[in-house]
Amino acid sequence: MRRWIAVLALVAGSIAATSCGNGKAVEKTAADTPKPIAVNTAPVAARQVQADIQETGTFVADESSDVAPLVAGRVVATPVNAGDRVRQGQVICELDHRDAQLKLDQVKAQLQEATASVRQAQSRIGWTQGTFDPTKVPEVAAARANYESAQAQARMAAADATRYANLVKSGDVSKSAFEKIRTQEETAEAQANAARQQYEAAANAARQGYEVISTSQASLDRVKAQVAEAEKALSDTIIRAPFDGFVSARPVAVGEYVALTSKIATIVKTGTLKLNLATPEQRASQAHVGYTVVARVSAYPDREFQGKVSAINPSVDPNSRVFILEAKFNNSDNALKPGMFATARVLLPGGVQGIFVPRSAVVRDKTTDSNQVWVIQNGKARLHIVTAGEAKGDEIRILTGLSANDVVALNNQNQLFDGADVTAR
Repeated sequence: MRRWIAVLALVAGSIAATSCGNGKAVEKTAADTPKPIAVNTAPVAARQVQADIQETGTFVADESSDVAPLVAGRVVATPVNAGDRVRQGQVICELDHRDAQLKLDQVKAQLQEATASVRQAQSRIGWTQGTFDPTKVPEVAAARANYESAQAQARMAAADATRYANLVKSGDVSKSAFEKIRTQEETAEAQANAARQQYEAAANAARQGYEVISTSQASLDRVKAQVAEAEKALSDTIIRAPFDGFVSARPVAVGEYVALTSKIATIVKTGTLKLNLATPEQRASQAHVGYTVVARVSAYPDREFQGKVSAINPSVDPNSRVFILEAKFNNSDNALKPGMFATARVLLPGGVQGIFVPRSAVVRDKTTDSNQVWVIQNGKARLHIVTAGEAKGDEIRILTGLSANDVVALNNQNQLFDGADVTAR
């Protein structure tokens, strides 16, 4: 009897122990059940905004010049450095100019000699300026006057001879007197012929003298051209800025020998910058010259820069299927730098529906390099990958990934996972 009582007690103890163990297991499972995550929520804001094309691009200088020397030589001075602002015509480099100066001095001396030769040739014939007329040369004019006087004497002598010939026939004068007058006529004619030869010789000499002047003048003009060339060669040793801008590079140094192909400095004009936007060919019909472009850069996250579409490339790249849309921006304060990456919106006529969420709703995931938003649906958290647009105030425009009826989580995003139970507040 005692033995049966002990067995029953042992069995009862085992049953009690088993019951206690099962009770603890039930309590542990209930404790491990995750509680809903409390999050603040906000509905998506949908409103009409201006239609636009959103693209990315890079700012480039309106003009950029790699300045090269016009003559080879050794650098003796570099008055500017990278980053300096320069004005058009400002000296940015000087080359050794001694050889050019010597050449200029030499041709200037030749110029003086050629000028003296021209003046000497002019003085020989007494002519300086105007159209050449040999009859106006003093020596020729004197010879011509002498010739005309001799002609007059010859005509008078011929008239006397004719009159005496008639008087001889009538017997009024002797034949000897006629012969004397006839001799005077022949003498006058001979003197007129001699005066004519002297006049022609003087005119020919004047023409020859003028040819000497022409030759001397040609030599003078040639030397003048040599002087101008030497002056230019001397001037070319001074290298100047082609326009107002900034020095972005100056790779040469004093003592270095530069050739015609060497780059002295790079000058960029930054008062106006161009933004080249790679635009898909599907949008070719939407963009037009003159449309407003609003751009943002990471250096100024809270600032918008406004420009205008200035040109549209007529060709589409056959590999990338994009065309370049160019916009110009006024950069008088030099806030923008060539090479800066920008996100831009080309504003189009008309409006579209825009989706906006609070800034706190958008989480940047560095692992996937994406923007994430948690949408609350039926008490569950659902992960949405979105494309974020411009930010204004406390809101960010969402381009893709959300709809107008969505509700988004504003906090505790680091505790959420896709499908997590949430309690919206």
